[in-house]
Amino acid sequence: MSKILNFEIMPMGEYAEKAYLDYSMYVVLDRALPFVGDGLKPVQRRIIFAMSELGLSAKSKHKKSARTIGDVIGKYHPHGDSASYEAMVLMAQPFSYRYPLVDGQGNFGSPDDPKSFAAMRYTESRLTSYSKSLLQEVPLGTVDWQPNFDGTLQEPVFLPARLPNILLNGGSGIAVGMATDVPPHNLREVSAALFQLLDHPDSTIEDLCQHIQGPDYPTFAEIITPRKDIVEMYTNGKGSIRMRCVHMREDKNIIITALPHQASPAKILEQIANQMRAKKLPMVEDLRDESDHENPFRLVIIPRSNRIDYEGLMSHLYVTTDLEKSFRVNLNMIGLDKRPQVKNLKMILHEWLTFRTETVRRRLQTRLDKVDARLHILEGLLIAYLDLDEVIRIIREEDHPKEVLIETFKLSEIQAEAILETKLRNLAKLEEMKIRTEQMELMAERDKITGILMSRAKLKKLIKTEIMEETELHGDARRSPIVDRSAAKVFDETSLVPNEPNTIILSKAGWVRAAKGHDIDVSKLNFKSGDEYAHHAYGRTNLNAVFLSNYGRAFSLLSHTLPSARGQGEALTTKFKLPEDSQFVATICEKPDTMLLMASSAGYGFITEMENLYSKVKAGKHAISVPKGDFTTLPPRVVNNVDEDFIVCATSQGHLLAFPVRELPHLTKGKGNKMINIPPKLLKAGDETMVDMLVVSENDSFLVWAGARYIRIKWNDLQNFLGYRAKRGSLLPKGFRNVEKLEKET
Repeated sequence: MSKILNFEIMPMGEYAEKAYLDYSMYVVLDRALPFVGDGLKPVQRRIIFAMSELGLSAKSKHKKSARTIGDVIGKYHPHGDSASYEAMVLMAQPFSYRYPLVDGQGNFGSPDDPKSFAAMRYTESRLTSYSKSLLQEVPLGTVDWQPNFDGTLQEPVFLPARLPNILLNGGSGIAVGMATDVPPHNLREVSAALFQLLDHPDSTIEDLCQHIQGPDYPTFAEIITPRKDIVEMYTNGKGSIRMRCVHMREDKNIIITALPHQASPAKILEQIANQMRAKKLPMVEDLRDESDHENPFRLVIIPRSNRIDYEGLMSHLYVTTDLEKSFRVNLNMIGLDKRPQVKNLKMILHEWLTFRTETVRRRLQTRLDKVDARLHILEGLLIAYLDLDEVIRIIREEDHPKEVLIETFKLSEIQAEAILETKLRNLAKLEEMKIRTEQMELMAERDKITGILMSRAKLKKLIKTEIMEETELHGDARRSPIVDRSAAKVFDETSLVPNEPNTIILSKAGWVRAAKGHDIDVSKLNFKSGDEYAHHAYGRTNLNAVFLSNYGRAFSLLSHTLPSARGQGEALTTKFKLPEDSQFVATICEKPDTMLLMASSAGYGFITEMENLYSKVKAGKHAISVPKGDFTTLPPRVVNNVDEDFIVCATSQGHLLAFPVRELPHLTKGKGNKMINIPPKLLKAGDETMVDMLVVSENDSFLVWAGARYIRIKWNDLQNFLGYRAKRGSLLPKGFRNVEKLEKET
């Protein structure tokens, strides 16, 4: 007979899927997402409840945090003490919670580093008065109870919040496949929206947003998100909120007094100081931190003069530092149906009102049941007082007085038990009067409670009254003002640099340097051993210098960052990533909108703007396609007038062609169109290439160099070489057909 196996057999895939789903649901429901009713995650709820069980109310003395966390992890939350303590610390930080739940004494962190709090053996804590709104109805029959992790104690499934804590303090968390980011709000605004929804259940989100202007973070920084975006965020349950620091002018200085939520003052100081060291803020002379107890944050920016653009400077700092921050909003939470869902504003308020209504109804019903039970007992006591002598006789003489009392006076067991437990001194006439007074009071209370439970209007009025009481107790003014501000813009780095002429010199080995002015004789410059002059360009210090490789890639640097020509310069390979078989062949430095003629020695070219050659990456960008073979990029030429200028191009065999610039296409990059016709056989064999090109106008003359000899060609002479693009052109005179370069006369 085979042995019976005492375990289940199932496919691995099915087991893994089930195990992962179980884990996912646990993380979603019991760890990461808050419940819409009390706005708490399980660990937060257990901390608050454990502290209340320890008697740590707002009026009690502080107690060591280690004692609280010991109770939490020992009785309700069997997880790590550090994680539980961190959750408690977060609820005690006034810069993290809009309405803190824990009153901490000791080092509970700072805005610079929220996790710099002291160990729990050093700090002390108790609940805040606001926490009472979560706890005061716990013993009034308003909550469901569940066993703790080991079944020895009972804990509440949720707390009977008298306020929508889910919106007031918000919360964030990451579950499996979902996350939540609920921003905090102002209590007075949320209460007004609740009243709006109670009085007008068909209110739209736009109506509710007349009361709830937007989130209200525990900081005085400004919210600059447009109103339409805030309304859309509340409609969809997702969006973002942008905050900006508050600053003012004091003499010529800029004083920053409030930072966005969760912005670190130390980090902002470092961000500004780094820009100053990198000379990206030349208009700032000094930076000073004057924060103290009276001014929790006071950062002083000292400009170099009164003539700087203050708003432009702050706009630049908004973009480049944490003086302006954006916060994600994702209103994802556990609803009354115990399911996670991204809810809009109306859904959240409606579900919380449903939760609150049921909580109040349970509280009233529990009280009504107690009143009825007490009235039942009082009724039995009064019956006993009507025939007190007989009651005493039965108790003294009968063997089973309880049964005899029930039979004689038609009492219930509870009434008979109450009579038997009555003390002798309570049999006085005065005691009967007290019972009748209590009976009348309880009957009046019963009628009142019954009336509320039977009337929807009365129940709604009671809920509104209690919300108003809590609002008066804990409400305060909005901290984060909502204002309209223009979008921030970063400084153009070139606008901070003096506009001075310079000459950029490139060597054949790829070394670069820049000299002041345009009157530099490049032939007299010294180069490293084995290196020589390759190309130069006249530019200005506030412009970008572009360097072209022989294979048509463009690399750019700010001209003022180039090394001085007093030395031998710096290798461009330290700045850029250039392939091994490439080399730099040309440089140019012009305004971004300058029109350029780009061409390769294969005889193809096009017109483009200077800014199309700019690149922010080390690998550069593709500027012009150079055919495979022994071809290279030619130095670009400036085009002054596309409609009137002419292009002159020459081949290595002495063919010269001039044609209008407008015949070439305008491209951002590519190969371009054929400029001069070179027979394919000669071109493929490398026997003839285009060696140079110029852009000339009617008043220009140029030199055609062939070795040490040259020929001057003026406008009238150029008529002999005029033609259409892609033609062969005319031959130069004998002795000048071995063309090396074209040079415009100045």
